[in-house]
Amino acid sequence: MSSTAASRTWEGRVIDGKFPLQQWLGGSEASTVFVTVHPQDSSQKAAIKLIAGGDAAAADGQLASWRPATLISHPNLIRIFETGRCQLDGRTFLYVVMELADENLAQILPERALTASEVSELLPPVLAALSHLHSAGFVHGRVRPANVMAIKDQVKLSADQLTPIKGDRSAKTRRDVYDAPEVAAGIISPEVDAWSVGATLVAALTQNVSFAEDASQGNAGLPRSIPEPFRTIASECLRLDPQRRCSIADIRRRLQTNAAVTPGGVGPAATPSSVAPNKVAAVRSPAPVRAANRKPAFVILLIAAVLAGIVFLLLRGKRETERSSSAQSAPQSAAPVASQPAPPAGKVNDSKGAVVQQVLPDIPADARNTITGTIKIAARVEVDASGKVSSVRLTSAGPSRYFASRVLTAAYKWEFSSPRVNGQPLASVWMLRFRLRRGGTQATAEQVKR
Repeated sequence: MSSTAASRTWEGRVIDGKFPLQQWLGGSEASTVFVTVHPQDSSQKAAIKLIAGGDAAAADGQLASWRPATLISHPNLIRIFETGRCQLDGRTFLYVVMELADENLAQILPERALTASEVSELLPPVLAALSHLHSAGFVHGRVRPANVMAIKDQVKLSADQLTPIKGDRSAKTRRDVYDAPEVAAGIISPEVDAWSVGATLVAALTQNVSFAEDASQGNAGLPRSIPEPFRTIASECLRLDPQRRCSIADIRRRLQTNAAVTPGGVGPAATPSSVAPNKVAAVRSPAPVRAANRKPAFVILLIAAVLAGIVFLLLRGKRETERSSSAQSAPQSAAPVASQPAPPAGKVNDSKGAVVQQVLPDIPADARNTITGTIKIAARVEVDASGKVSSVRLTSAGPSRYFASRVLTAAYKWEFSSPRVNGQPLASVWMLRFRLRRGGTQATAEQVKR
């Protein structure tokens, strides 16, 4: 199948009488993907993938393999809505209609590698989806950047190529380094997904998946720039012997342990270089403070508080004396203050809103160091009459969903003084514009509606 030819000639066609091919998204020689409509709600978008039908037996087998995916539900798996077969230009094609993703990891990696903090957020939902599939008796079999997707702020794995653990594997072939070596022999198991996670991890942190093959040969193939615990996890996922690989459950435990011992709970913990490569180092907690050390500190704080109170009372008494002296020395026959003109009708106590609290996105240094130039992100913020943000919508998300998510979180923390009409506070709408640079972040606010 020529995806380029499909993009030129099939847009506007209707599949099975109900799924219009609206916009070509991409594809390969084996498949092509378009935007279409949701089968239950034509106002919502969905994605439709077309693959060549082949002979009748092969087509029936493919449709049968898709059927369980329509029944599997997990928040980190792309939902499959409908499958079927159709005719295009006299040829038989199979189609699968699924959730439409906003982007996938393969679109980000050509521009930049992910930071350790980003990988810490990316891996848990991927592992949760794989764990769910394995417990349901399926292997994903195609974990790679193109199949790690995002819908809004939720990471999801594709679900249209699942394989039963005990199913027929004769047709499986190894396509690239993301596939475990045993796939070439038709061997499919949960350990295949562990290999793919390791290869995807290497690609995400280095933009170069070729290191994965070197690591699988037992060489020191993984760059030292890959931080722990990810370097150890990747090396243990990429072992040639499937039985010696790190399992999905092992990876999840290691990430949870690492988050627990890392300050702030996010990002990799510092691991001593002397630790054996098949172990994740534990960071020691600081020694507990002895009770004997706490008492003097408490007494000092108490004394400081008492002194501060005395100083406050002395200063307040001095200010009261100064105000009293000033009032007594003022002339009693002061000229009357000229009366001010009354405000126009309908304008009594009218005022615009203002920013009371500005919050910039919290971006770790390792993530900020990946920024080149300026990332511009804009958010439309609805504010209630009390000045609190009630909703935020990104009108321009920029090139990275990670940075957009950080801006979204910060925008909800802004506070405003409400505009007033006839003395009554009103709800308002603001545009917040963020400019993210390696050296810092700037933000501006503009009230666009009162």
